Amino acid sequence: MQGDRQGAQLIDGKAMAARVRGDVMSAVRRLKTEYDVTPGLAVVLVGENPASQVYVRNKGKQTLEAGMTSFEHRLDAGVSEAELLSLIDTLNRDPAVHGILVQLPLPDHITESAVIAAIAPEKDVDGFHVINAGRLATGAPAVVPCTPLGSMMMIAEALPHLAGDYSGLTAVVIGRSNIVGKPMAQLLLSANATVTVAHSRTKNLPAVARTADILVAAVGRPNMVGGDWVKPGAVLIDVGINRVDAPERGDGKTRLVGDIDFEAAREVAGAITPVPGGVGPMTIACLLVNCLRLACAAHDIQPSRIGAP
Repeated sequence: MQGDRQGAQLIDGKAMAARVRGDVMSAVRRLKTEYDVTPGLAVVLVGENPASQVYVRNKGKQTLEAGMTSFEHRLDAGVSEAELLSLIDTLNRDPAVHGILVQLPLPDHITESAVIAAIAPEKDVDGFHVINAGRLATGAPAVVPCTPLGSMMMIAEALPHLAGDYSGLTAVVIGRSNIVGKPMAQLLLSANATVTVAHSRTKNLPAVARTADILVAAVGRPNMVGGDWVKPGAVLIDVGINRVDAPERGDGKTRLVGDIDFEAAREVAGAITPVPGGVGPMTIACLLVNCLRLACAAHDIQPSRIGAP
């Protein structure tokens, strides 16, 4: 973390992600040298969603930089669900592919749940498959979704003296999605925090948020969490990435903001992630971590043998 004279410490996601990617790169090098195994990540993009294209491009670049093999499949928006499922089946059977990611969102005519279910759990690099979700919920070893995994690393960065044990701390997760909110709550429970999952139907949400020593916002509503929602000294993890108008930058210009009103909250919090430059970079870094671990599992190699993060 880096200090900030105006209030909370900033949890620098860019710097953390660079360290994680460096650790992955070193581990991949050892995996290749000692076991002749190269992790392979397959990313499938359906259609031409501009944001998705950027994500896929960044993932491909960082996969190659880490020394992994990148398999990129770009499909027309009109591709049938059957064709997409057939591609996933092919990737499931390809021993060179250790992780499979289908970029979301998908076109309306394709059933997202069917696509996620089609990915083999042992190649489910996103951790979205119901088997991985169930294993995580019951405390069994599982592939953890990348954003919650990165968020937990950032909480640990803010609270190093606790060594990942949050006994006696209260955590509030605002948002109950299968991708972030629910797995985030499970991870915090596993770390011994007392966890509340809040959402759009939670009564007196600001008061609930103010109980949190650790507050995770993942709702997709710009600047929803105000400074008066924050317990003094709390650790704030802002998962939101929202594009809002920025007339001060010129006609038609926009900027990215989180779910937390950063300027107001930083005056109260003990630590806070910025947007951009917070959870986002860590999410892609954790994708590489997951792919590395899946490659190890596929070849019955303990990640600790190669210094995997």
